Amino acid sequence: MRRTIKTAVVTGASKGIGKALVNQLIEKAYFVIGTCRSGKSDLLNPKFEMRTLDLCDLDSITKFSDDLKSEDVKVDLWINNAGVGPDLDNSLPDADTFDQTFDVNVKGTMFLTESILPHISAEGIIVNISSKMGAIDTCVKTDSVAYRMSKTALNMYTKILSNRLKDSIRVVSIHPGWVQTTISPGCIHAPLTPKESADRIVEFIRGDFETGIFWDVEASQFLNW
Repeated sequence: MRRTIKTAVVTGASKGIGKALVNQLIEKAYFVIGTCRSGKSDLLNPKFEMRTLDLCDLDSITKFSDDLKSEDVKVDLWINNAGVGPDLDNSLPDADTFDQTFDVNVKGTMFLTESILPHISAEGIIVNISSKMGAIDTCVKTDSVAYRMSKTALNMYTKILSNRLKDSIRVVSIHPGWVQTTISPGCIHAPLTPKESADRIVEFIRGDFETGIFWDVEASQFLNW
């Protein structure tokens, strides 16, 4: 099946935006490989499989990449969706949550992406699910220090990678909107459901966008870095 239709990989696919992205991509005729730490999913579909991946564990990243290589998997769309925000809404930084945030949102995501680059097909797409909370020019608040900094760092990685791959693979940072997820208690009041966010993300991805940009799918506009 994977040889006749496009293949997508979505990290953090067990719930929230990631799970909604999986469902939307299946509807768009992708074969989807999802990842989460447990490797378990309640979604049963012949065009989907869930695999174990822990972004805090470099050995887990290596195994995941090696498995793709041994199976000769070529990926048309890669979505770095997995992320954490343990200090969201907190006023001051904390050492433990800072390390946890950067291990997943920056270090793990970056080294995973580097390891899978040989598996991305020609003219493939890499999407980093970021946040406008990482935008420097528009920051006026003082909360969520580690989360904001991690998304700023992820945006810089998007720019670096897009510069390196400009003649082949498109790379983009996307703000998914304020979405009703479990990443923070305050998100219960968010205006977008995971499905609504995922629908907008996939619609944008399927368009003819320019590599190396920061895009807000909620407002349908460019964001300043």
